[in-house]
Formats: sequence, C-alpha cells, structure tokens
Amino acid sequence: MKAERLSEMANDIAAFFAADPDQEMAEEGVAEHLRRFWDPRMRQGLAELVRKTGGADLHPLVRGAVQRLADSPARVS
Repeated sequence: MKAERLSEMANDIAAFFAADPDQEMAEEGVAEHLRRFWDPRMRQGLAELVRKTGGADLHPLVRGAVQRLADSPARVS
C-alpha cells in the first residue's frame, strides 16, 4: 500500500482518538486500533514511513502509536 494512503488512514484514526482529553489514552487507542485492525504489512509500512521521513505528515498521536508498537514485545508486525 502506498505511504500516502497509509498516512491518510492513520491520520483519520488519530483524528477520532484526538477528542480524548487524556492524550496518553488517545495514543494507546491509536496503537490498539493499528494492532487489531491493520495487516502487519500495513503497520510495517507505516513504521518504515516514520523511519524514513520522521513522520512529518503524521498526526503526533500516530507517531506516538508507532513508537508504542515498536516498543511492544510483538514489535510492529
């Protein structure tokens, strides 16, 4: 899947969770959504996008969620 499309979808997810006043919970919500509903290849593509570009086009919640996924025992896949 193209990086641009992954960015759009991830940012849409973050926009939903951004309404939560607890930003830690919002970030975890994004990470959990990516874990549960995104194919491992999609998560890997998003992580690669963050590695290559720093995630400049991504909502801060997405960047934080990608970091949470990378730090989790199951990694991004």
